[in-house]
Amino acid sequence: MRKGIGVALVVLAVGGGVLFWPRRERGPEPVAQASTPAPERRMVVAPGRVEPVSEEVGIGTEVDGKLAAVRVEEGQAVRRGQVLATLVNGDYAARVRLAEAAVAERGAELERLRNGARPQERRESEAYVVEARAVREQARAERDRRRFLLERGAISRSELEAAEREFAVAEARVEATGQRASLVQAPTRDEEIRRAEAEVASAEARLAEARALLARTVIVSPIDGVVLRKNKRTGESVSTQGTTPIVVLGDTSRLRVRVDVDETDVARVAVGQKVTVRASAFGTRTFTGRVSRVGQTLGRKNFRSDDPAERVDTKVLETLVDMDAGTELPVGLRVDAVIGG
Repeated sequence: MRKGIGVALVVLAVGGGVLFWPRRERGPEPVAQASTPAPERRMVVAPGRVEPVSEEVGIGTEVDGKLAAVRVEEGQAVRRGQVLATLVNGDYAARVRLAEAAVAERGAELERLRNGARPQERRESEAYVVEARAVREQARAERDRRRFLLERGAISRSELEAAEREFAVAEARVEATGQRASLVQAPTRDEEIRRAEAEVASAEARLAEARALLARTVIVSPIDGVVLRKNKRTGESVSTQGTTPIVVLGDTSRLRVRVDVDETDVARVAVGQKVTVRASAFGTRTFTGRVSRVGQTLGRKNFRSDDPAERVDTKVLETLVDMDAGTELPVGLRVDAVIGG
């Protein structure tokens, strides 16, 4: 047989009964690729505490004193500007009245200077001049008479000297009354008006200060909200150096939860994430909200559990969760927040 013939060679294995023929070459079998699992989306569970949307607002005093009255109770709703408490303020009220009197006095003096002398004052000053001149003429006549008598030897020189002194006094009085009349008739000088205006402004400033101090004895609410705590009672002393507020307010129209996110979980927290809140006091009931703000700086824990094995050196990132409208939870309640999922 000739080699190289391009046909399939048939080989007969004697006694084996097996036929062999060449197999067509095929490419390598494909290797099954293992599928990569999608990354697991982990939830963040962290402790938190319920607070009003305004946070807790402690209301203290701007002046030292004694409480005359505390006009609200815990749980009471208050409005912005509502009086919460008053201090004993009789001395401050007296300062206001004194300052008001000073303003009235300075104002009247300024008005007098601007208006000038009254017609009655002008006529009075002119009458004084006429009177002084008449007295002078009488003193002149008496002096001349005594000179004549002295020349005749009828009187002593001392009597003439007394008459001359009376004439000199009369002449001085004419000069004084004339100057007074000129002053009354003349318009007020500008510098006098400016000085009087400055005195009025100074008195008004003292009045404003006295009124401001009096106003500080009346303590009003800066927000619409609810009285969360009442720490002081009528008759107690309060001080600007004190650390305990008279009352604590909060706007509970909306609630939020302040959450301590562990430093190992901060990368999985973002604004807008859905949050589920649970509290042991409410059993299996859950409340929902969304992350509204994520802190920028790690800090100490705000909340501690009762677990003695809890680490206290762990850093946390404060995260705020705005609860859905209508959520009703006690302010200050400790909760567990589940972020994401």
